[in-house]
Amino acid sequence: MIKTAMVMAAGHGTRMRPLTDDRSKAMVEVGGRPLVDHMLDRLADAGVERAIVNVHAHADHLEDHLKTRSGGPEIIISDERGGLLETGGGVVKALPLLGDNPVLICNIDAVWVEFAPVIKALFEAWDADEMDELLLLAPKPRTLGYPGVGDFDMDRDGRLSWRSGDKAFWVYAGVQIFKPTLAHGYPETKFSRTKIWKKSIERRRVFGLPIPGFWMHIGDPDTLKAAEAVLADPNTLPV
Repeated sequence: MIKTAMVMAAGHGTRMRPLTDDRSKAMVEVGGRPLVDHMLDRLADAGVERAIVNVHAHADHLEDHLKTRSGGPEIIISDERGGLLETGGGVVKALPLLGDNPVLICNIDAVWVEFAPVIKALFEAWDADEMDELLLLAPKPRTLGYPGVGDFDMDRDGRLSWRSGDKAFWVYAGVQIFKPTLAHGYPETKFSRTKIWKKSIERRRVFGLPIPGFWMHIGDPDTLKAAEAVLADPNTLPV
């Protein structure tokens, strides 16, 4: 069981304006609850005990909200007020808080309807001897709010490679298991975690798990409304 997670909550969420004019994207409400709470509650349900939450945009507002939470997980702040470091640099900055054991890394704009416990499924699929990273994936045709062309190809063993053509079937669904030691040696500067993924893929050590659920990316106000409808009544899931 993995006990520590990092929740990536520092972003401005410019595509969510005007909802993010006075708050971070993490504090945008979906179904009456901030995005950050959707993820933290998922982590608590899976038995995660510590959540490292990075903050930058409207950091005071976000921190004040996190102090009001009751129950798990324990919240520890990784402060990026001095400069937003993106997904790679944010992890590097948080390394002293993460430790060396495998952790979860979670994007706050990933929301889903579960057909089975999603994070527990990741835990069950994790094999530290064979894997350096295990990514939660969604099939592109069965997503809401994802505007891209897909990210990965996956072989029959679950091993990932970058998409080989113009499109790919599998989309990164915003949650993964990650060995923090992979980020050792990288500078505490602004960069994407894709740089680390590339090296792990070259070693054939990145695997994927199809999400046992329906995945939604909350990227703009229109998608937020559509996601709220799905969460209120899963019978409205797109077919």
